[in-house]
Amino acid sequence: MKCPHCGTDNSDDSIFCVKCGARLVEKGELAFEVEHRPAYTLLKTYLESGQKIVGESGAMVYMSPNIEMKTEIKGGLFSGLKRKVLGGESLFMNTFKCTGGKGTVAFAPGYPGDIVHLHLDNESWFTQGGAYIASSPSINIDTKFQGLKGFVSREGFFFLKLEGYGDLFLSSFGAISTIELKGNEFVVDTGHLVAFEDGINYTIKRVGGLKSTFLSGEGLVAKLWGNGKIMIQTRSPATFSSWLYPLLPKQK
Repeated sequence: MKCPHCGTDNSDDSIFCVKCGARLVEKGELAFEVEHRPAYTLLKTYLESGQKIVGESGAMVYMSPNIEMKTEIKGGLFSGLKRKVLGGESLFMNTFKCTGGKGTVAFAPGYPGDIVHLHLDNESWFTQGGAYIASSPSINIDTKFQGLKGFVSREGFFFLKLEGYGDLFLSSFGAISTIELKGNEFVVDTGHLVAFEDGINYTIKRVGGLKSTFLSGEGLVAKLWGNGKIMIQTRSPATFSSWLYPLLPKQK
């Protein structure tokens, strides 16, 4: 396990760093590390016997032989259908349980990018579909209707709502940058918005007039205001797709 403070490699069962003495694992939290940042990240979680972690379907890269995996519709069929049809996530989710000693489960997103960790203390975050990768079983995953704002957002009609107490891991396309609002406003392209805290308000609008919207290449933006943190990704899937499409072989 790599120390987040000084970068020293420690054994997987270490609680304190052997070099700087910093605490590596907080009581009640999942032990983890993120490797190969920021482009091709791998999330490694270290579980104690009986400990569990929930992962997005298809996100698991490898696991110890003593890890048991159970596939289920988290929250029931209705909640699962909302996440699948409205939130852009998988219908089924996997719960990994460590049995008989310590174990390891590694996760990775399906695209190049970073992974960020949040520890929720009865808090709520809202994320775009596809950002969720894994969490403690105590984190509730639901959807939030954007209302009429969703009709002009490229990113769909719903956000995922993640709330409760425990660890949450989100992924991005590209690196993640965090901005904290303290009553001020912030404007971001909708394709770059990853997540925001409860307490942040937003609206979707054109970047300018009709000419700017269709000719500038910027399209629609989210105007956010309030108090809390916002996470943005340095690359946009829509922009990347537009760049890649002309390079693909064309059918003759």
